[in-house]
Amino acid sequence: MIMLVKTGGEASLPEWRSLFAALLPELDVRWWDDPTVAAEDVAYTFLWAPEPGRLATYPNLRLIISSGAGVDHLTADPHLPAHVPIAKMGAAEAVARMREFALATVFFHHRRFHSFVANQRLKRWEDDETTEAANRTVGVMGLGTLGLPSALALRDASFRVKAWSRSARAIPGIESHAGAAGFDAFLAGTEIVLCLLAATPETAGIVNAATLAKLPRGACVINAARGSHVVIPDLVAALDGGHIAGATLDVFETEPLPADSPVWTHPRILVTPHVASFPNRAARARFVAEAITAFEADRTVLNRFDASRGY
Repeated sequence: MIMLVKTGGEASLPEWRSLFAALLPELDVRWWDDPTVAAEDVAYTFLWAPEPGRLATYPNLRLIISSGAGVDHLTADPHLPAHVPIAKMGAAEAVARMREFALATVFFHHRRFHSFVANQRLKRWEDDETTEAANRTVGVMGLGTLGLPSALALRDASFRVKAWSRSARAIPGIESHAGAAGFDAFLAGTEIVLCLLAATPETAGIVNAATLAKLPRGACVINAARGSHVVIPDLVAALDGGHIAGATLDVFETEPLPADSPVWTHPRILVTPHVASFPNRAARARFVAEAITAFEADRTVLNRFDASRGY
């Protein structure tokens, strides 16, 4: 039973092999470009961003496992074998890490640290009056595997939490909005917006000039979902114009972020290198072993990608 791995670089293969030897010793772990592997012997792949058409060359492929929570790097392949199910990374540690990231970045903007960082560059000693979390409205876009736990953590940290999702949800202590009809009401009064949406055609470019204009002046934006959600020129313009006070961006359409991107040097943007919910290798290996075990038992696909919903 061979699994091809393409995540973390080929230098990580010995660690992957060691981890899987303890978890699933019958699994033969090989690197993606191993020339000794026959295509018909490949049963599983665990990977990020394979070259288009490659997955279709494995006639006996049983399951594709994404090394991240997203699958747009897979669905962009026009030759992706539609009959092969996809499991999204669902390590419990990923949920915990996103909760931490949500709390850390929301508090960063709630306490106006973006202003302090900007002032430090100018050697300017200037306070910025803040309020308590109970008086701050945070809006979470997306209530999926990572969005819902983050919204609950923010609620439990005393923030006033609003949420926007595809369909209405009844969650104690959270004001729920849904669909296109509820979007403007969600944005109104939201002082810090946290985007945790799945990447679908409907959500591409959703944080644009029109969306930003509907947030109250002085609002802050956090994107920890996909780079395709934010129209960077619109965000920079809103920051430069003063309507948006600060932003944290963890994901970008091109990664690593190009050196000439204006995002790097903008005084009110915090850049993090796609680390919001990324679990360590041991945690990801445990999920992959669980996913393969479940599939071998009765064809159950853990954290299955639903093509009809786009996530």
